[in-house]
Amino acid sequence: MEEVDYRKVTGLVHSTESFGAVDGPGIRFVIFMQGCHMRCQYCHNPDTWDLVNPMATERTAEDVLNEAIRFKMFWGQEGGITVSGGEATIQIDFLIALFSLAKEKGIHTTLDTCALTFRNTPRYLEKYSKLMEVTDLVLLDIKEINPDQHKIVTGHSNKTILACAQYLSDIGKPVWIRHVLVPGLTDRDEDLLQLGEFVKTLTNVQRFEVLPYHNLGEFKWRELGKPYPLEGTQPPSKARVENAKRLMETESYQEYLERIRE
Repeated sequence: MEEVDYRKVTGLVHSTESFGAVDGPGIRFVIFMQGCHMRCQYCHNPDTWDLVNPMATERTAEDVLNEAIRFKMFWGQEGGITVSGGEATIQIDFLIALFSLAKEKGIHTTLDTCALTFRNTPRYLEKYSKLMEVTDLVLLDIKEINPDQHKIVTGHSNKTILACAQYLSDIGKPVWIRHVLVPGLTDRDEDLLQLGEFVKTLTNVQRFEVLPYHNLGEFKWRELGKPYPLEGTQPPSKARVENAKRLMETESYQEYLERIRE
């Protein structure tokens, strides 16, 4: 089999951010990939949904990494690169190439994913395991634990997402779980409790984050001519955020992260 030249593998990149502070440990260079199958009601990047987008650019893994390295001086000991989206794993060959090149240079790699594309099949796992070999950390978004509510929130089942969470636990891949708290949509107490219980069954979770909903992406929906489903929805109150953290016991994972850093 002919060896792949990772430098020349291309991906459709929506945009990049040179100074990401909320996309993994430290300061990150963030690559936003084009394409996503989910249709989350609160999505702040609806312009990344369609694979055909005149604003996206086909770029080689080498080109993207070279751009990232220009900002390496800001990363410190913990920073590195994060690939987000859209849903980055739609372009898994590009991810494998980019992260492989990054690891050759000792760069920390983080994957931000909703895991909708995950499949528990030998053929898919062969490729996904290659990606995990060059991935240091996974930021796993769990939109909703209740399957019926998940379809309302995203338009899709959460079956593959939960299967991916279990797979990552089985292989011991470090994970940060993220849950966006949207009033009236993803903040039902019974679902939060169930999500907390599910996360407790995983053995690889370093951090469990509650991300309060914001409507900063609403203008993008208007620009695309799409009606914004959550028009008028306000961010959750501090009390509701604290309630979610309490029900899911998120602070216990922060303690775990502090222990492994000692």
